[in-house]
Amino acid sequence: MLQSQSRAVSCFAFLLFFLLHLSAASLAQSPAAAPAQGGITHEQADQILQELRDIHRLLANGAATPRAAESAPAPATQKGRLNINGLPVLGRADAPVTMIEFSDYQCPFCRAFHNGTFNDLKKNWIDTGKLRFISWDMPLEFHSNAAHAAQAVRCAGEQNKFWELRSLLIANADKLSNDDILGYAQQVPQLDVDRFKACVQSDKFTDAIKKSVAGANGQGISGTPTFLIGKSQGDIVDGSILVGAKPYAEFDSKLSEQMSK
Repeated sequence: MLQSQSRAVSCFAFLLFFLLHLSAASLAQSPAAAPAQGGITHEQADQILQELRDIHRLLANGAATPRAAESAPAPATQKGRLNINGLPVLGRADAPVTMIEFSDYQCPFCRAFHNGTFNDLKKNWIDTGKLRFISWDMPLEFHSNAAHAAQAVRCAGEQNKFWELRSLLIANADKLSNDDILGYAQQVPQLDVDRFKACVQSDKFTDAIKKSVAGANGQGISGTPTFLIGKSQGDIVDGSILVGAKPYAEFDSKLSEQMSK
């Protein structure tokens, strides 16, 4: 229970930090307006507020002690080291720099990152062969559909459709019921849906996903999205941790720093 509370406090602090750094202009837009660069729409703001309510309910069920609050998100200067053997790679496997994203498919901040910053990262770093991008499952306990979504994406990966379904699920982070996920799977070209359904129903990746969460927690990571960026050393990624859906310029700076080493 203490570990669950600790994660909740950490995520609560993470969400407040994000909200405090939103521009007032982005919140003042009409619901139909597209967000300004680095801003959010009213719909996304509502999702963030719902996120805060969910965490508040979790804390209300068992108040965390002050000690638990010490597990707040890691500072950007923290170091990390992980083995990515067996995980899907987006980009060239021999790219000189590696970025791991610790993500939760139900996380509105992960969606904000992929709707904005990720597009520039893909164009300037992944597609040019300089960066290999790794997805690391970290479903948070207060997101009821996140673990199931992670299971589904791994099942799509058995048919070499990992990244296609992953993209669809992150883009629809607020609609991830079982029926929703099946609908997205049907949109993936050449995916055998019957085979996919059998895989999801088997829960075959449950233990692997739990191990993934434990691996992230072992690095002091407790919120999403969080990133580990380092020089590629085979299956080992040894680098610095960056917390939050930062602007592209911050990622570009970190990646350039790794390239220069």
